[in-house]
Amino acid sequence: MTAPLHRILTHRAFMVIEFLILCIALPSYIIFTKSAPFMFSFLWGAALYGFIIMRICYADELKDAFKFRQVKKSFMPPLLIRWVVASIAMVAFLYFYDTPRLFFLPKTSPEFVLILLCMYPLLSALPQEFIFCSFFFRRYRRFFGAGRKMVVASALVFAYAHILYLNPVAPVLSLIGGLIFAETYRRTHSLALVTLEHGLYGNALFIIGLGWYFYGGAVH
Repeated sequence: MTAPLHRILTHRAFMVIEFLILCIALPSYIIFTKSAPFMFSFLWGAALYGFIIMRICYADELKDAFKFRQVKKSFMPPLLIRWVVASIAMVAFLYFYDTPRLFFLPKTSPEFVLILLCMYPLLSALPQEFIFCSFFFRRYRRFFGAGRKMVVASALVFAYAHILYLNPVAPVLSLIGGLIFAETYRRTHSLALVTLEHGLYGNALFIIGLGWYFYGGAVH
């Protein structure tokens, strides 16, 4: 049973249809139906689908997906420097673009900041990076290769998925973030490291105030 199912799931036609549904049709449905408030249901549903596909088709790679050994000194300094520079840039951008929202969260709900710092990496960054890096890089390697084309493809799909928030800020920042995260994954293939990096950016984004543009409840 496993062998025939494996052949079906890895057939080129099946994968093309799957890509169109997951990367174009599903985000488009969320955009046009304004279903962003239910984003976590779609996110974890897609992550579960990706996990099942990985479990059936690429079980050996799934077992070593996190690669905690890559969270090491040689990668951390440049990662943290990029994050600090990006955080400063986000503060400057929001100061000129939407000043009232600058540090809105810590000023109005300081008790929520600690919860955010702990929960965002696990509930949001992890499933996103599993989908757009671990799953995407392995699943669609036959279409985009393993180099820079894959990085660009992952970032574009990541950015398109964020159009669902119906504002220009979310997809633009997601494209930049997607390029950073995908490049980190291309060099390390570590779900642990790229989730850590995404978590740092996401937490900074919400604390700075840009989180409003990534909040499903803000979609009307």
